[in-house]
Amino acid sequence: MEALAGAADGHFQVEWIRRCAQAETRLTAEQKLPVQRKGRVTAVIVDLALPDSQGLETLDRILAVASQIPVLVLSTAQDEGIARQSLQRGAQDYLLKTQLDTYLLQKALDSMVERAANQEALFDEKERAQIMLNSIGDAVMSTDLWGRVTYLNKVAEHLTGWSLRDGAGRPVEEVFRIIDAVTRKPANNPMAEAIREDRTVGLTSNCLLIRRDGVEAPIEDSSAPIHDRRGQVIGAVMVFHDVSTARTQSLRMSYLAQHDSLTKLPNRMLLSDRLTQALRFAERYHQRLAVLFVDLDHFKNINDSLGHAIGDRLLQSVAQRLLGCVRSSDTVSRQGGDEFVILLPEVAHAQGASLSADKILQALNLPHHIDKHDLYVTGSIGIASYPEDGTDAEALMKAADIAMYHAKANGRNSYEFFAPEMNVKVVERQLVESGLRHAIERQELEMFYQPIMDLASGEITGAEALVRWRHPLRGLLEPAQFIGIAEETGLIVPIGRWALRQACLQAKIWQAAGLPQLRMAFNVSAAELRAKEFVEGVRAALEDTGLPPQLLELELTESFLLQDLKSTAAVLMAVRELGVGLALDDFGTGYSSLTYLKRFPIDCIKIDKSFVRNLMTDADDASIVGAIISMGRSLKVRVVAEGVETRNQLAFLQSASCPEAQGYYFSRPMAARELTQRLRNSVVMAAIA
Repeated sequence: MEALAGAADGHFQVEWIRRCAQAETRLTAEQKLPVQRKGRVTAVIVDLALPDSQGLETLDRILAVASQIPVLVLSTAQDEGIARQSLQRGAQDYLLKTQLDTYLLQKALDSMVERAANQEALFDEKERAQIMLNSIGDAVMSTDLWGRVTYLNKVAEHLTGWSLRDGAGRPVEEVFRIIDAVTRKPANNPMAEAIREDRTVGLTSNCLLIRRDGVEAPIEDSSAPIHDRRGQVIGAVMVFHDVSTARTQSLRMSYLAQHDSLTKLPNRMLLSDRLTQALRFAERYHQRLAVLFVDLDHFKNINDSLGHAIGDRLLQSVAQRLLGCVRSSDTVSRQGGDEFVILLPEVAHAQGASLSADKILQALNLPHHIDKHDLYVTGSIGIASYPEDGTDAEALMKAADIAMYHAKANGRNSYEFFAPEMNVKVVERQLVESGLRHAIERQELEMFYQPIMDLASGEITGAEALVRWRHPLRGLLEPAQFIGIAEETGLIVPIGRWALRQACLQAKIWQAAGLPQLRMAFNVSAAELRAKEFVEGVRAALEDTGLPPQLLELELTESFLLQDLKSTAAVLMAVRELGVGLALDDFGTGYSSLTYLKRFPIDCIKIDKSFVRNLMTDADDASIVGAIISMGRSLKVRVVAEGVETRNQLAFLQSASCPEAQGYYFSRPMAARELTQRLRNSVVMAAIA
């Protein structure tokens, strides 16, 4: 549990308290301080699992001693249902521990404290308004027993448009004209009612005062009878005021409570309300609806590299794109971070939802021009529909969320419809993620190496380093089974740092053993390259292992280079200054491959295996491979063909003068000791020859 105090610069000082009882003592003492010293504790972050208190009981205890201080609840994914209940019990918001980072926590706290401050300000304003209703600072009017105006103060003169001189003696209905705002019919006069019933009365709600010049204003009033010395009613007095500003502020507060402050889209609360209403309508009239859960791919990389200000503007741009893809009857909401949910309340069939998803993906794929940056971001979309995938809001949201994760797992920049069997896969994914967090410390990760062959000499000139995970229960796992999850969770950064050092160390071991010097190729993900101090991490790996930088080559994918050309170029130039080579992996699969060769310091291009696979059966693929080889030769860029599996493929590549290749035809990825033995055998064979 943490108690936080605000600072002038927008940061927070944190006071860490580990037990609920200690927090109660601390917060109780805070409430007893003099008024001028109160307010030091701005917010409370509560973990619902404390040593001396569990679940909602913890929240209740804290609210009992600090009801005026906003509370943020931390919860595990398994206890998210309890976290939602906490919002109904008085918590301002909640965050999942798995999603907890500095950015999201700061955003949540800022939003929570701002809402609490706004609510407090609104409360204070209402208190002041009540005092003003009983003071001469408000409009004051009086009448005699027969309802004729006897007094107007300056404020009443202004609000009614009648001066005391003009209004005195006139019927109150003429000077004080009020109508019902909805029906536009004359409203009952409260002063006449106060005289008739000899009691204090007020205006009915939604009353409008029609000023002498026709201008309308919403008002509130309080009317009371005037008595003489004998207690007989002789007239009435009314205190009233214009509530236009108060109502405007009230509407504003209501808007802020229901909308995201950054994008101005409906927030989680308003979406929930609209989804619940849409479900009731769909059930009553036997209609369908769909929920689309949209999550931006690799958004964290942009935030980390360009800063939160650029990230926020990108989110605003995305919000406008999403609004442009839906109907006016649909709802686009921001759930927080880079997550958006779209409600399609009227869809005749599943194709309607898929058409919207296709439109969204196309819109997101266009570049976002922000502060001289051309930013590219894609999205993964999960789709759930009523009534097939759930009959309540929570079930539909969960189904759409699960489907979204499957879209990410299947390559991103796509959409998936929910299917019941996905639940099993989600559980499996959670198990993989949990185990992966401890894989390094438990020494479960291993490095494998696939030889890269010189096609002219037949010698091994390099090796591609590939990480494997020897899972204690599932055995040896290929990268495809866990790298995607590592990228989504950010675990790819420490895993990549460990793997790079291991690869450099192995290359140095081969060099020190007098074996042929191999160029070590190492795949780098977008998350790694965007991470702070990436270049320093590469430098440290080289210095710690003693590997000459020219023996290391980092492989990058085209999809990563597309995200932000300017910042990417700066990082790659810094890597090249270390003497490290750069290779463009999966070459030919992107629509602007040639652009990268011009903008970035690329030393090598690797022909994607999809082209090599169909060399002997597809004339177009054969032509593309030949053209890439010729282009590499002209640009003095080394070319490596990936995925060589047959003798015929090898023969074609040799006839086209392809310099290097790798694939199962030569060797599958192998452990370091196996490749070491193969290198020793090649040395022996060369000596015999």
